Amino acid sequence: MKFSIYQVSRRGGRPRNEDRMGYCYTRSAGLFALADGMGGHPDGEVAAQLALQTLSAHFQREARPTLKDPRRFLQDAALAGHHRLLRHATERGLFDTPRTTLVACVLQDDAAYWTHCGDSRLYLLRGEQLITRTRDHSYAELNMALAEAGQPPEIQRVNRHVLFTCLGSPGMPLVDTAGPIALRAGDKIMLCSDGLWGSVGDEQIIELLAQRPISDAVPELAEQALRNAGARSDNVTVLALEWLVDDAPVSAVSTRSLGDGVFASGVFASTIQASLVAGTAAFDLSDELDEAEIDRSIREINEAIRRSAHKKI
Repeated sequence: MKFSIYQVSRRGGRPRNEDRMGYCYTRSAGLFALADGMGGHPDGEVAAQLALQTLSAHFQREARPTLKDPRRFLQDAALAGHHRLLRHATERGLFDTPRTTLVACVLQDDAAYWTHCGDSRLYLLRGEQLITRTRDHSYAELNMALAEAGQPPEIQRVNRHVLFTCLGSPGMPLVDTAGPIALRAGDKIMLCSDGLWGSVGDEQIIELLAQRPISDAVPELAEQALRNAGARSDNVTVLALEWLVDDAPVSAVSTRSLGDGVFASGVFASTIQASLVAGTAAFDLSDELDEAEIDRSIREINEAIRRSAHKKI
């Protein structure tokens, strides 16, 4: 398995960045994920962090070195993240539950699988053609789908930001899962928060991704989103990867040298703080992770985020 990857997250005009992203992989499978903590609810950044850490922990536990059923894994891990948020609210006596969107992709056996909840998106491009993108769980996109089917809208004149599902919601969230789609050399997959696509249209996103390497396209897309939105810009977070052949440049990530019991990560901790971003590291996963270990990992990362935030202040 070989791929190149580029990721960026910008705070924009918001007082803090509530987006989180990261990736991890074994020799034969990779997990790439992004979450956007929702404003108007407590601890949005914590919600995004908990969702991704739960997803990562389940991947570490189950990818040995492949997942038995990638679609089932994505569905179950996303719902586990949802229940983790409910427990977080109960344990801390919160009046409301922290909430977040989620989009995640698994690469395995030269194919892509993905899941999403909310309005963080996945785009899959082949050359200049958009193969697919996720459809937001918003009333705006629901109305579009109803219009395409010749049916009346669900809600009149709805704001695009109004979602009808997310992780941490009072009811069971709607988690859509898709795939597999067989990958070809040069295929590009991009995960992003609504801070990007809300300010940069799909046509421009597709054009830049198709015409430039992801190392050029991703930062340019983020900058365009910030410029277009101006001082009131939302957080802008993008993670993109290109699927490569074995003779691709050595700078690409190659998993061929990893053993069956080894897990590597692009740091599933917060990638919004420069002090927390690190290079790829390998970890021995000879032991199973239990709930206590998952919680301890989450606490350690949240403490690192708090320390980094204090330093910036």
